[in-house]
Amino acid sequence: MAGLRRNQLQTIFTALILTFLLAFTGMAQQARAQGVDQRLIARARQISGDSFPFQTRTERGVRVLARTRPRPEMLSAIDNGLAELFAVARRHGYNSRLDYSAYIVFIARADRERDSQGNYSPDVAVPAGQYAGGYYDQGGFIYAAGMVLAYNPCAFVIAEHDRDFQRMANVVRYEGEHIVLYYNDRALFQQTRDHSRGGSHPILQ
Repeated sequence: MAGLRRNQLQTIFTALILTFLLAFTGMAQQARAQGVDQRLIARARQISGDSFPFQTRTERGVRVLARTRPRPEMLSAIDNGLAELFAVARRHGYNSRLDYSAYIVFIARADRERDSQGNYSPDVAVPAGQYAGGYYDQGGFIYAAGMVLAYNPCAFVIAEHDRDFQRMANVVRYEGEHIVLYYNDRALFQQTRDHSRGGSHPILQ
């Protein structure tokens, strides 16, 4: 009888240890997932008006924060856009910030899905800034495919896509161009940091 009681106690003790380890592992994973600077998240929320409760990583290691759970096609588009950017950057002799894990991408709700010509163009409404009073000014804001939020860490926001994921990959590449140039070619970065004086993507050919 005593032996049976000891076995029961050992079983309970083992179960408690396993429960503790599982809980600790879950908390640790959650802490890693939430390791994004809250000031950066606040900046993304200020620009887009969205919250970003879903956090994950792409297959190649890009950290992604999204309004809704990102579709696999979106995550692949992020990797593909950066892969193309990194390849062309290396052809130019650049080597800084060509690491997927250095990037944080926020996926926000699209404020429009079609441009003025009726083309599929999920864009985010962002403050007009240096574009104020110009052709793109929509009354204090412009529609942008994406926007760089920070250079350290390397972060930008893009709009959700439900199709044409090649366009999404292009947007990722184009926003990433500004960051790559910031770290590798500051003169060209200053010339192309915004498009209020003309110019367009891709900057690097």
